[in-house]
Amino acid sequence: MGLRKPEEYIQAIRHRKKAEIYVLGEQVEDVTKHPFLKPTVRAYAVTYEAAWDPALRKLAVAYSPYINEEVNRFNHIHQSREDLEAKVKLLRALSHKVGACVQRCVGWDAINALHIVTHMIDKKKGSDYHKRFIEFLKYVQKNDIALAGAMTDVKGVRSLRPHQQPNPDAYVRVVEVRDDGIVVRGAKMSITGVVTSEEIIVMPTRAMTEKDEAYAISFAVPLDTEGIKIIVGRQVNDCRRFEENEIDSLPGAFNHEAMIIFDDVFVPWERVFMFKEWEFAYPLVEIFSSYHRHAYGGCKSGLADIIIGAAYNLAKQMGIADKHHIREKLVEMVFLTEAMYAASIAASWRGRKMGSGCYWVDPMFSNVAKQLVTRFPYEIARLSHDIAGGVLGTAPSAKDFMHPKLKPLLEKYFQCLPDYPAEHRLRMVRLLENISLGVMFLIESLHGAGSPAAQRIMMGRLYDFEKAEKIAKYLARIEKELPEEIRGKPEPWRSDIEE
Repeated sequence: MGLRKPEEYIQAIRHRKKAEIYVLGEQVEDVTKHPFLKPTVRAYAVTYEAAWDPALRKLAVAYSPYINEEVNRFNHIHQSREDLEAKVKLLRALSHKVGACVQRCVGWDAINALHIVTHMIDKKKGSDYHKRFIEFLKYVQKNDIALAGAMTDVKGVRSLRPHQQPNPDAYVRVVEVRDDGIVVRGAKMSITGVVTSEEIIVMPTRAMTEKDEAYAISFAVPLDTEGIKIIVGRQVNDCRRFEENEIDSLPGAFNHEAMIIFDDVFVPWERVFMFKEWEFAYPLVEIFSSYHRHAYGGCKSGLADIIIGAAYNLAKQMGIADKHHIREKLVEMVFLTEAMYAASIAASWRGRKMGSGCYWVDPMFSNVAKQLVTRFPYEIARLSHDIAGGVLGTAPSAKDFMHPKLKPLLEKYFQCLPDYPAEHRLRMVRLLENISLGVMFLIESLHGAGSPAAQRIMMGRLYDFEKAEKIAKYLARIEKELPEEIRGKPEPWRSDIEE
């Protein structure tokens, strides 16, 4: 099949075996019809639509050498630097279509990270993980499967390693080994888009020691596997998903994050891609994290475009778009947006081919991109709020505008310039409020793909301070010559991951 149409994806998740999914304390029968989850289904569907859209097809579709067919780029293994760049561009373009997180990036980054790391393990251990993984990959690509990636454990006491936890299930672990597979127990937290996915790829969340080997596991299971329970979390403004009008429920906060509980879940050996190889937990985390941080410069710049557009439109409606201080705010927002995007593009073009044949992003630029994303969206949001005014938080509801007695009054008093209907102002205010105050533009920017400290640790680890010192010593005439290893290598950094 190779490429599915959006309606085929929707039918697939509607008719799958019953999964144990909970929203607001109630079990959900059909995620495609539940008002809390329908916007997420729509976001996923857009990633399938893109493959059939002539304007987006070049970005959304790629050729797979594994099945000799075109596949959806969200299930593609990066074959070049051009592929890495296309990823960032696609995410920015799709953000414009959904006004929210498209939610398939984590699964995408997971398959690319596992492609590299399973090959690394096999090379050292003589195992067959890569072969298993490639068979799984072929299944995913042939059937155009929607993947979710699950890395973040609940972690318990943060200062303790997995094997030291008072709750031994604070990290997902192996609790039983059988001839036909393993049984796992634990939970993963804040997992993006999992309810509307079809397969979950589980990865370790941190570096581990030999004593943590039971936690050093990676595997894939269908969402509806027995023993899996999914609890969808709350978000800012999420009750607007239940609104009966399109204005108050405009896009913005409509992705979802969930907790996955693995209540003694069986995983067959053919779906296990790491089993107690604790020394490879760190490489998997670094490779995956660099991929995922790379993604943020695309999707967050796309959402920032929407915020800039909404702020500009509201300024025009109020008759202040040509004022110097407004123009300065808008230009600052543009600078911040393009800086995030540029860092991810740079990470793409400094990518390199790994031993498995997959291209990996430059880890330094990837971490720089995500560090910018932890800061810049908050400033972009602040500037947009400054332009929009206090009405951003106090505007009437669409139901007030529909009220026969209130409608003519609101049309009179909520309007600014006569060229713009009052309803247009309400629509733009609500869109800006939902996106600029939503989880996916602020909290997700700060904590998704690792909190700010995680990127700073990586940048400090990657940067070679000794090399920088040698350059300084040369220019201070303490040393007579630049050392041989520095000449012709302008960037004093390296990767921890070498094959």
